[in-house]
Amino acid sequence: MSQKVQDIQQTMIIEAPIQKVWDIVSTSEGIASWFMPNDFQAIEGHEFHLQTPFGLSPCKVLKVEKPHLLSFSWDKDGWIVSFMLKDLGDKTEFTLVHGGWGSADDILPKANEKQSIVRDRMANGWTGILEKLRKVVA
Repeated sequence: MSQKVQDIQQTMIIEAPIQKVWDIVSTSEGIASWFMPNDFQAIEGHEFHLQTPFGLSPCKVLKVEKPHLLSFSWDKDGWIVSFMLKDLGDKTEFTLVHGGWGSADDILPKANEKQSIVRDRMANGWTGILEKLRKVVA
């Protein structure tokens, strides 16, 4: 039996006040500017889609605590993505958590790869995506 894949967690400091960061991570236009095209709305229970390299991914908003937390399900594999914001005055601590992974050797159907391989690839991808977020907010 293979081990469960660890969540991806990345934290960075953004040189902008929390409200400015929140506006970029909690609106459809904002998310499209640094992540992926979408029809997102910051309303708990809202179903939306992300336009990924593999096609449309169904998502659902799970939690909105303005301006500190946004959480949504991503696709059909049990992924949960959360954006956590902490007010540091004129700066914001931003933490991304991408959880809901299965066992390391389980195959993810869309990617046709093991969970562990997809997780590592996505962790690297998130690093670049979050750098893009930092530039968009600045």
